[in-house]
Amino acid sequence: MILPVTLTIAAAAAVINLWLAFRIVPTRLKDKVLVGDNDDLRLRSRMRAHANFTEYAPFVLILMGLIELAGASPFWLWIAGIAFVLARVAHGLGMDRTTTNMLRGGGAVATWLILALLAGWAIAIAYRAGPVHMLGTIGVVPAARG
Repeated sequence: MILPVTLTIAAAAAVINLWLAFRIVPTRLKDKVLVGDNDDLRLRSRMRAHANFTEYAPFVLILMGLIELAGASPFWLWIAGIAFVLARVAHGLGMDRTTTNMLRGGGAVATWLILALLAGWAIAIAYRAGPVHMLGTIGVVPAARG
């Protein structure tokens, strides 16, 4: 089964992941930093923006895929997916600033809300469906008496 919403958002997430990774490279090359951050605040911030993205994206994409597979509304999945993409771009841009800012904070809060809503949606689907029945049956054979 093709999951068009999840596939599209996953492709967008891959592009964001590359963008966040490629923002790190010029500083590493310029300062010849192969490992770590060389105590460079900008490099550390960009590394954290990239790491933070990789910490959240898998959960969002897995939940979206399973929710879509369960037959949920594509409209609301599109809303959640687009909001996630925008939140992560905002967060990445906000991490370049040295002070607290709306891009970073808003991106983080939006990501948390989206993740929480998707988790709740998934739980609702799981328990609304009722108990899961096995496809086959298991026979019980009485023990032989002695």
